[in-house]
Amino acid sequence: MEGLIIVKKLNLRLFRMIMHSRGQYISILIVVIAGLFMYTFMDNASTSLESSMNEFYDVTNFGDVFVELMQISDKETEELEKLENIESAEGRIVFDAPFLSEDKDEKVTLRIVSADAELNKISQLYVEEGKREIEEREILLLSQFATARGIEIGDEIDIQIFGRKYTFEVKGLVAHPEYAYIMENEQTIFPRPDKFGIAFIEKEYLGKITGLTGKYNDVVLKLDNYDKLKDTKKVLDEELDKNGLKRIIEKEDQLSNSILVAKIDGIKQVSGFIPVVFLFVAAAILAAMISRNVKKDKVIIGILKGLGYSRTKIIAHYTMYAVSIGIVGGGIGTILGTLMSRAMTMLFLEYFYIPVMKFTIYPENIARAMILSSIFCTFAGMFGARKAVSMTPADAIRDEPTVTGHSIFMERITFIWNRLTFSWKMIYKYIFREKKKSVFISLGAAFTVAMGMMTFWMIDMLTVVFINYFGGFLAMDYSVEFMQPVNENALKDLEKLIGPDLIEGKIELPFEMQYGREKIYVKIVGVEKDTPFYKFRDFVGNEVPLPDEGMIISSNLGTVLGVDVGDRILVRNFIPNMDDVYIEVKGMVNQNLGINGYMNINYMRETLAGKNTLTGALMMTDENISQELNELKNVGGFQSMNDMQDMFLEYLDLTKISISFMVFFSGILGFVIIYSMTMMSIHERKLEFSSLRVLGFTKGEIFNIILRENAVMSLVGMVYGLPMGKVIIDSMRTIYVTDMYVFNAPITVSLIIKAILYTILCLTLAQLTTYRKITNLDFIDALKSRMT
Repeated sequence: MEGLIIVKKLNLRLFRMIMHSRGQYISILIVVIAGLFMYTFMDNASTSLESSMNEFYDVTNFGDVFVELMQISDKETEELEKLENIESAEGRIVFDAPFLSEDKDEKVTLRIVSADAELNKISQLYVEEGKREIEEREILLLSQFATARGIEIGDEIDIQIFGRKYTFEVKGLVAHPEYAYIMENEQTIFPRPDKFGIAFIEKEYLGKITGLTGKYNDVVLKLDNYDKLKDTKKVLDEELDKNGLKRIIEKEDQLSNSILVAKIDGIKQVSGFIPVVFLFVAAAILAAMISRNVKKDKVIIGILKGLGYSRTKIIAHYTMYAVSIGIVGGGIGTILGTLMSRAMTMLFLEYFYIPVMKFTIYPENIARAMILSSIFCTFAGMFGARKAVSMTPADAIRDEPTVTGHSIFMERITFIWNRLTFSWKMIYKYIFREKKKSVFISLGAAFTVAMGMMTFWMIDMLTVVFINYFGGFLAMDYSVEFMQPVNENALKDLEKLIGPDLIEGKIELPFEMQYGREKIYVKIVGVEKDTPFYKFRDFVGNEVPLPDEGMIISSNLGTVLGVDVGDRILVRNFIPNMDDVYIEVKGMVNQNLGINGYMNINYMRETLAGKNTLTGALMMTDENISQELNELKNVGGFQSMNDMQDMFLEYLDLTKISISFMVFFSGILGFVIIYSMTMMSIHERKLEFSSLRVLGFTKGEIFNIILRENAVMSLVGMVYGLPMGKVIIDSMRTIYVTDMYVFNAPITVSLIIKAILYTILCLTLAQLTTYRKITNLDFIDALKSRMT
């Protein structure tokens, strides 16, 4: 009974402690809530996305290997199943064709994929509406495309296949595991389902209208043992060489899947880093606060020990202050994060279409978040209350020995010291005598400016990518792909039909590049030596000339292969009767989107592609020629740079909104640190400020002293926060560099200025919040307490 009374009394005192410091309590609580909120909603959302992805892949029997080739027969496809480690193989016809809309100037592309009439074995169609069985003149559409275009079951759509118009009736809306994230190619990055979609046509009928009956240009495989993939690829290389093998794509490199997995990994990295920063800041402030309370309550602790309270109970009493923040903040943060994760899960559906995706609450994620919060806060409380353990009752109730003052090093610099005012001398003495608090305030400014730099850099990065890629690297208006390689004389016919301002032929073909043990399938582009359609520059901005012999490569390709200028790369050729060759790297270019090699078109014909070969054309024109290109029989597809720019700008605005969300949370850190440290300073220096009031200082002047103290340390913090921000940005650069894209941007002066101004704004708001505490201080009561 006596123990229960003791506990009740301590709990009552704990409640009074919280109410007495409620401003600081709430501010730290906000940091914990923010950290746990981000952790929970990102962790829960990424878990939902990952589990839904795996379930979707299982339900649809997602393929293990995807093979692109010139042509393979039905019989040869069946023969592949007899090879070691291949469980099943399925041939498909895959090509892009124009979707004919009412707006003749609108460019809409459909990727046509052949499908068995009733069921395909690998990468199966997931029917959402309508029926799976299709016959001639019937078609299945990817749900994203149908929804974006307002197409329903029973509607008729027109598609231009090899120059002829065909009308199909929509029989079903489906999802497909290879197109959970719709990308036309590596350069498009963002999905645009109203402009690009997938259509599935009955295999026999598609073969008849394309002249490919019993033949395919794409094969999807399922393996017995995925761990033996490397050996299986070697066998496939040899077996399919005669079929004009273009490339073998592993499941990890399949375009949609690689984007999906990279997104999940990116969310996991952020959810593991940012919340820990917030919890670390909250724990450090808590430890400082509790340490101050222990010091202030020294006499009370001595009395409690004298009355029989154990060290454990006293430590637990102060630690519970921190634990309560961990529990309350963790609870609120995880609840808000769980609710927010639903919205984020729905947002994922804007990018990734997974029909089995659903919002799921994962108790293990919530438990992990609560444990993480409780551990941080418990250790903070125990660390802050550690001095209460060593106190004896006699020592605790004895007055603190008078601390002997000492000079600071600035006083020895008489030239400067003698020119300082009285208040500035006070400021510098306090800063150097209270080093821990001063360092912590500077850390608050450093954290804020560093996080501000990182978030503003991310916004600039996307803008730079847009300007560098569409306004700098690519200079064409249209890039046209032919259905199959043609003689260069076809370029003259195209020029007569279209009439562009400028036209140039190109060769763009896939090859396997190997350097040492590293291999990668890459498209090499052959253009004229002095082409006006590409602006090849390095990271510094210097022009990189296209050599007569050899090739230049994108910097991310150099990183993947580990090559440098002067190295020779083995280029494996899939074109029949063309040999593999070693080609020297003559330069590297800054290319934000995509991964390519570039060669003089004449040299590429000699070494890789064959004489007089063209696979496409590049054009400059002020006219909209989409309709004319759609009507050409031999044009397999084309890209309009204006359409790509519009798409990028649309998603750029959406991305900036999400990044601004991060800017807000980064400002919370600086605000809470400055506010909490200032409040502690005010509580500890009541007597000092009361004495200044007796000497004639106004409340405003006292606040101005605190303001300048914090300003000095914040300035110091911002100075070393800048290199801290650079370190964070450099680490972010590694996240945004992949085989497909390089999202990079320099750290500019304007970026630094924006980060500093944002930091000043956050810290100023924190200071203004503490002004009310200064005006409400009872200075006379503080003097009376000291005299008593």
